[in-house]
Amino acid sequence: MRRETVDGIRVVRIPIYAAANKAFFKRVLNYSSFWLSASMFGPFLTERPDVVVGTSPQFLTAVAALWLARLKRVPFVFEVRDLWPRSIVEVGAMKANSPAIRVLEKIERFLYRSADHIVPVTDSFVGEIAAHGVPVEKMSVITNGVDLDLFRPRPRDEARARLQLPAGTLVTYAGTHGMAHGLDLVLETAKRLANDAVSFLLVGEGAEKARLKERASAEKIGNVIFWDQQPRDRLAHVYAASDLCLVVLRDLPLFRTVIPSKIFEFMGAGRPILSTVDGESRGIIERSGAGVFSPPENRDALVQAIRDLARDPQRLAAMGSRGREFVERNYARPALAGRYLDVLGRVAHALPEPR
Repeated sequence: MRRETVDGIRVVRIPIYAAANKAFFKRVLNYSSFWLSASMFGPFLTERPDVVVGTSPQFLTAVAALWLARLKRVPFVFEVRDLWPRSIVEVGAMKANSPAIRVLEKIERFLYRSADHIVPVTDSFVGEIAAHGVPVEKMSVITNGVDLDLFRPRPRDEARARLQLPAGTLVTYAGTHGMAHGLDLVLETAKRLANDAVSFLLVGEGAEKARLKERASAEKIGNVIFWDQQPRDRLAHVYAASDLCLVVLRDLPLFRTVIPSKIFEFMGAGRPILSTVDGESRGIIERSGAGVFSPPENRDALVQAIRDLARDPQRLAAMGSRGREFVERNYARPALAGRYLDVLGRVAHALPEPR
């Protein structure tokens, strides 16, 4: 058990079984241990709040939050950042008719019914949640945003030299290396561009990373660099060093409803985006003029898009500038935090004080 203060916020860290995002059963133990620890120690380690927020994924975090909210007799707000368990099924991690998925679906419906308010992070999630019988007026969309002070335009060459990254066109993917992302597409694209002075930097962790590194080594894909997960302040310099930032997901219907949070960081950094994510995310990128869309899981299209963009640095610079202007107007974190506080205030005052 450890207490600390982070940016003026009191944080209580509770004991859990720590596991990397790799082995399935270890992850289940990790999730379960937090649920048990938060449910057991939470009532004694926290004062009575105005509202309790539980975020998903994963569900057991939200279940613990609901338990604490009922014990403290305050409203429970359910924040939905991914559509579990549908996303688990669509990426092929589990079968739709498995007993575990049926249990998760029951937990999903229970949380939707029990929440005093629901905060999805995309507009598309509203329709998905409403299909479970949840009234639309019970939901308020608060999207992800960006820290514009941290993620800001910086000189590319200075960042490139600081990080000792190769010359030429640098294409960066930063995020989870998981089943949902289909990063084999990036390796195949890199092979095709091996003679084009294009390098790829893959930053992050995930269940697929070891296999991807083994494949790159076995196939001698020399223009791909793998870095471990980086601190956010260093990540800002990684973006600055990049000519083009990738947003990649597999071609699944569910992913048309998501907005990868990295797109806002890329825009904040003034870097152009090449995305294979259709739907709501594509709409944001195209409205902003901050990047271009390439069809998902289409290697030939991705190769051609990178070649075209690499030959046009002025176009890349213009997309980066438009992206920065767009997030300044629409996705600055303080403005989104203010909207969230308004929602929490309304929810907190909707219930009478306990006697």
